[in-house]
Amino acid sequence: MMVKLSICFGSACHLRGSYSVLNAFKALIDKYQVQSEIDIEGNFCQGRCTEGVVIKINDEIITNVAKEKVYDIFVERVLGGE
Repeated sequence: MMVKLSICFGSACHLRGSYSVLNAFKALIDKYQVQSEIDIEGNFCQGRCTEGVVIKINDEIITNVAKEKVYDIFVERVLGGE
């Protein structure tokens, strides 16, 4: 099943580190060789600016994402808790 990952790059999320979140996800995608299973995109404001960095995995919005949280989110949501 294709996982759709959207990362907000609106100004508030950008200031809170959306690029480091993106880079952390990219590193894990490469490490686990799941490029064919994940569709990654950037988007702009999700309307949750005070809760950034905001990401969306499929239809689930996850707020307050820091690069330190990316590994746990990736394992649980992308790898299915492996």
